[in-house]
Amino acid sequence: MSARVVAVYGATGHTGRFVLRELQSRGYPAVPVSRSHTREGWRRASCDEPDALDEALRGTCAVINCAGPFLDTAPALIETALRAGIHYFDISAEQRSVRQSLATYHDEARQRGTVVLPAMAFYGGLADLLATEVTHGAGSVERIEVGVALDYWHPTLGTRNTGDRNTARRLVVADGRLAPLPRPAPAKDWRFPAPFGMQSVVAVPLSEVVTIHRHLAAASVCGYMNPAPLRDLEDPRTSTPAASDPSGRSSQRFVMDVHAVSDGRRGRIAVAGRDIYAVTAPIVVEACARVLEDPPAAGGAYAPAELFDAHDFLAALAPHLRIL
Repeated sequence: MSARVVAVYGATGHTGRFVLRELQSRGYPAVPVSRSHTREGWRRASCDEPDALDEALRGTCAVINCAGPFLDTAPALIETALRAGIHYFDISAEQRSVRQSLATYHDEARQRGTVVLPAMAFYGGLADLLATEVTHGAGSVERIEVGVALDYWHPTLGTRNTGDRNTARRLVVADGRLAPLPRPAPAKDWRFPAPFGMQSVVAVPLSEVVTIHRHLAAASVCGYMNPAPLRDLEDPRTSTPAASDPSGRSSQRFVMDVHAVSDGRRGRIAVAGRDIYAVTAPIVVEACARVLEDPPAAGGAYAPAELFDAHDFLAALAPHLRIL
């Protein structure tokens, strides 16, 4: 294992480019890996080429998988990382992929002393950290609701492909167990912090349901979203993200608002920021840095807040998120 050298799979993609820059800004040599493009200094490997994947990850200590759909890429990349004895991270919002990664690879990762950490992103990881922070010290957790408000959503090609690939019915937690999302999807009114205020929202549970359920014994968990970004996603004419500053971030604004009832008391924590794709980069790179600099006592497949102290991790994200 080579100290500090991190492979980025899907480096030509929109989020992959943010991840490359974040690694480099923190002093981590990055090895860009693409499924199809060959550039000077880059490596190429598709997920149906085990030997090429082995070669692509040679000499690295970790791989960050930014290439969805993760139902297709995660198994191949995790298995390659396990063969190489290196750590694996991804940014999946896909419930089925995250469930499979956590359930399938925990034992082998533990035996090899490596970390498998899916969903370390805006969707999945961030909500998991917030939910863990707001329920800290609780004896019982009756309900966790994650509300996301976006002023718009210009999806990447990867987001489009992932949506087409993921046709399974979404899951929520009901009576302490994963269960299918009711039909029609529940809707409600939600008062977000400024600038969104009161919004009608509909249940759109993503990978945060799986990560939270992994380690928090909550009786009920569901995720909601306001209608504007969902209309953008449904419209095939919606463009891909456009840069609005030199860093490449779009002007998209977001609020993630987590409500919980634990020990009979209500709690709430919210964060705000810009560009859900761009903010994923510091989230996943912070996770990678922590594992490399201070490896956990035992390897395994983890949910984000199962591995990290939520309060400390969120504090580290302060340059990129405002806690409201």
